[in-house]
Amino acid sequence: MNLVNYLSASAIPIVILIIIIYGLFEKKKVYDIFLDVAKDGIKIVLKLFPTLIGIFVAVGVLRTSGILDLIVKFVSPITNLLNIPSEIMPLALLRPISGSASIGVAVDIMQKYGTDTFIGLVTSTIMGSTETTLYTIAVYTSCVGIKKTRFVLAAALLADIAGMISSVVIWQILS
Repeated sequence: MNLVNYLSASAIPIVILIIIIYGLFEKKKVYDIFLDVAKDGIKIVLKLFPTLIGIFVAVGVLRTSGILDLIVKFVSPITNLLNIPSEIMPLALLRPISGSASIGVAVDIMQKYGTDTFIGLVTSTIMGSTETTLYTIAVYTSCVGIKKTRFVLAAALLADIAGMISSVVIWQILS
């Protein structure tokens, strides 16, 4: 286990060292290239900042206003009919929107129900088999200026739904 810890701790410095050595071997100005890329990175961050603020505010409003609980209560008869635990519905609703919010909800679920319970296992599988779709699409498309995301959004949300349903079905079979 110590070897794995050592390798994981040294992976990034080794990669950086390899890049520097390669740049020197190719007679490139490594530091100047790094500064140019860093300037481009700051421009991208400034372009993305309004989108990120909007997503964070929307998630905060959803979590604190009680709208999320209202949606869960509204959908719970359908989820109960499909044998989907309503306890994972806040995660299912927030996961496509925000990674940090979904991690917070997943931690809350696992602390409340346990990690080795059916609900905990479904929660962890959802976290691994779905993506923060709206966040990812907003960041990547706004970064390159794409305006028409309708079909990308529909396909990505269907993939998230498939991942969530598969998580529940797999753990129903395995439990």
